[in-house]
Amino acid sequence: MTKIYTKTGDDGTTGLIGGKRISKSSQRITAYGVIDELNSCIGLVLSSKLDTDIHDILERIQNDLFVVGADLANPDLKIPTNRITEKMVEFLETNIDKFEGELSPITYFILPGGDTVSAQVHLARAISRRAETHTVQLSENETINKICQIYINRLSDLLFVIARLINKRKMIKDVAWKS
Repeated sequence: MTKIYTKTGDDGTTGLIGGKRISKSSQRITAYGVIDELNSCIGLVLSSKLDTDIHDILERIQNDLFVVGADLANPDLKIPTNRITEKMVEFLETNIDKFEGELSPITYFILPGGDTVSAQVHLARAISRRAETHTVQLSENETINKICQIYINRLSDLLFVIARLINKRKMIKDVAWKS
């Protein structure tokens, strides 16, 4: 039986794809750590009762986020496996366009909330934005697959639309920010 612990990280380092060891506090580890947090948050959303179309999209996103994590964990861009692709970004854009067709145009800032599941999706969106920030910071110091950054940016847009859509389908109005 293989044990879950290896003790190799007890010195504060972790291994990347390819075998290189780096500090657990590095920008790379932070970037894909937030991706893991985002994936866990989406898992929480998926534990709720959702319309089939939303459930299926979020489940695919969870799988794609594993690819984002693997992509960020592999600093050798010459290795083509487990990389985010433009096709994955197009999947997000297609669903944004489809779901926006069900929603009324935004004429004011919307506060996160409404239905509990919608609020959880808004939380996932906020984590996605933080993941993007950390990915951009990483890209300023190291070379990464730039499509990762684009994917995460687009994902936060889709999560915003999904949060609004959940509320609409449950006949809950968006709450306007009051200045």
